[in-house]
Amino acid sequence: MTAIWSVDKQTFLNNVQTVKQQNNIMAVVKNNAYHYGLEFAVEQFLKAGIDTFSTTSLKEAIRVRKIAPNATIFLMNAVYEFEPLRTYDIEMTLPSLAYYYDHYEDLAGIKIHLEYENLLHRSGLKNINEIIEVLEHHHSNTNTEKMIINGLWTHFGYADEFGVPDYEQEKEAWLQVVDTVLAAGYSFNMIHAQNSASYYREDGILPQHTHARVGIALYGSRPYSTVSEQDIVQSLTVKGNVIQIREVQQGQYCGYSFAFEAVKDNTKLAVVDIGYGDGILKARAQHEAIINGKRYPIRALMMSHMFVEVDETINAQDEVILYNNDIRVDEFTFKGVGANSEQLSAMNHDSLIKEYR
Repeated sequence: MTAIWSVDKQTFLNNVQTVKQQNNIMAVVKNNAYHYGLEFAVEQFLKAGIDTFSTTSLKEAIRVRKIAPNATIFLMNAVYEFEPLRTYDIEMTLPSLAYYYDHYEDLAGIKIHLEYENLLHRSGLKNINEIIEVLEHHHSNTNTEKMIINGLWTHFGYADEFGVPDYEQEKEAWLQVVDTVLAAGYSFNMIHAQNSASYYREDGILPQHTHARVGIALYGSRPYSTVSEQDIVQSLTVKGNVIQIREVQQGQYCGYSFAFEAVKDNTKLAVVDIGYGDGILKARAQHEAIINGKRYPIRALMMSHMFVEVDETINAQDEVILYNNDIRVDEFTFKGVGANSEQLSAMNHDSLIKEYR
């Protein structure tokens, strides 16, 4: 027996359609589409009517182009290999004023999105003055071939934080940038800023924006806990199997380094064929698994196994559910295990059987 990572294709597609509604969505497909599989995810997004994608990897952007010849593809990280951008018609961020002056001639014919740094401070032009400077310099550039300013964007780093003012601050700063640039007479084919959390907080796309740039919600995880589970449905199941049942006595230790001490005689432990080598986070193993519809506590985590404390109703070959729509990834995000994307990214697709049903 081997543990399985599986996705229900129809549930995945239904969720994408529910999240999208009638809005223009730029689907984030970075890190192999949150490890759901780039080819699988892009194909499902196309079926749902999404034809605009973003990633942080040029290699992934080229893969998306081969899957979706007519799609709009936006690269959120700047690169220094310019010819592939032209060859595959990949649009790219402008990450700084210095990058612009160093490479504006190299970027001839390439579609660029001006990035506003905002509170995240990860990348981008620092303020409205730098944005206007680029726009004015570009306008005055008389070269026959020059870059094409196609978009304006930022990232909200605090949209999933409540009880603090930072999201409203970054949103208002960004909206002021958009208003100022548009009032100055500049226009853009694409304006985008919102991640999943902002998209749900604002109940759709912000005014004057063309797209919401949505990631985790498309993959079935809620960005914050007050979003209804009916609004975002998880298609992913991660499950192992009970290999055997062991019985231990009070005072006996089980697992690596005294991980669990039995507090009563005849404690029943299910040995399960999945562990941290398969991508189960140690923090996740502080909680429960589902066996035959009931939750049981995980007691110890090892590289290829775990112990789950069970009762007499559990037998060898029973399935052990670590994640599905009844024991969701986002449940453990809100319990402090780790971000939705962190739990998904940990999964080891070399050791788990990967299935699309």
